[in-house]
Amino acid sequence: MRRILLVLILICYSCATTTKLSTNIAEITYLDDFVLPENLEIDDTKVGGLSGIDYSDGNYYLICDHPGTPRFYVADIRMNTYKIDTVAIKKVVKLTESGALKDVYLDPESIRYNIREKSVVISSEGHIANEKNPGIFKFSKNGDFINAYELPDYFSASGEQKPRTNGVFEGLAKSIDGNGYWAATELPLEKDGPKPKLFPTKSPARITYFNSEEIQAVKQFAYKLDGISKIPFLYFAVNGITEILEYENEKFLILERAFSAGRGTNGNTVKIFSADAANATNTLDIQQLRKADYRFAEKKLIFNFKSIKDKLQEGIIDNIEGMTFGPTLPNGNQSLILISDNNFNSMGKQITQIILLEIKFLQ
Repeated sequence: MRRILLVLILICYSCATTTKLSTNIAEITYLDDFVLPENLEIDDTKVGGLSGIDYSDGNYYLICDHPGTPRFYVADIRMNTYKIDTVAIKKVVKLTESGALKDVYLDPESIRYNIREKSVVISSEGHIANEKNPGIFKFSKNGDFINAYELPDYFSASGEQKPRTNGVFEGLAKSIDGNGYWAATELPLEKDGPKPKLFPTKSPARITYFNSEEIQAVKQFAYKLDGISKIPFLYFAVNGITEILEYENEKFLILERAFSAGRGTNGNTVKIFSADAANATNTLDIQQLRKADYRFAEKKLIFNFKSIKDKLQEGIIDNIEGMTFGPTLPNGNQSLILISDNNFNSMGKQITQIILLEIKFLQ
């Protein structure tokens, strides 16, 4: 009986995750990685919990997901041809929580810098268990609150849809036309579908486009999450979207991170997918995806970090949550830079690693 059960688990596990690489969309090559010192401090803040990264005008913007002191760092990541030479944290910017944000629980997850307005847009997961709403917020480059984007009702912490705690706005992308932002939920809303499991599930994340001028949601598509990648040895496992980038109109890079507890430094599985939403259903006005008939964005696996594990400095694929297009490389190809959130080592040994990749789009 135990042997039959194990076979069934393995069959379900193999069906729940995408394993076939698509090589006709993009070629991704590992170039280098850099690990920040564990006890690095800047202006009386400990550098860690870096869940988002953006590159603009020669600077890097790193968001810290510490709700007690919400902040972002401005950094200089210098490269020597195809390698990371130095990483210098230049300053910390603390986010103002007074006035309109007085009763808002800021749990920042992603950051995008607006070079035209000299401002930053930040996604926050809120605190669903305490009925504190998630949000998309705009701040000045000095951390002063400017405004908040209007959210559809089903994202409300006290609404009937029930967003999941630590599962709301995780990924954030500038639109390719510069007129707005795409925000991705990490997990499905409770009424939309189940969390990913070891066996196949229909687990839709919502990716919503917010227009900057009207500061409200305009359209949306559903993206089907992969299942859990590894059998957990302890009672916790998760897989969800941690970051997104739009590289062509309605075409995206999607970063998925799965974690299975009890596996030490081998608990993370991180993959990059392409998603084409051109033929996906606009789900903005659909209250419950579980009961609806709709078409997902087309999804293809284009990179698995397992393939470069032995090349990484510490041989660890950590909790990679941030992703940005970096500067153009000497050969004319695009750089892709990722960063891991070390959770301030609250869950065991973790590192803050910056990974440099080269990406060449083929179509």
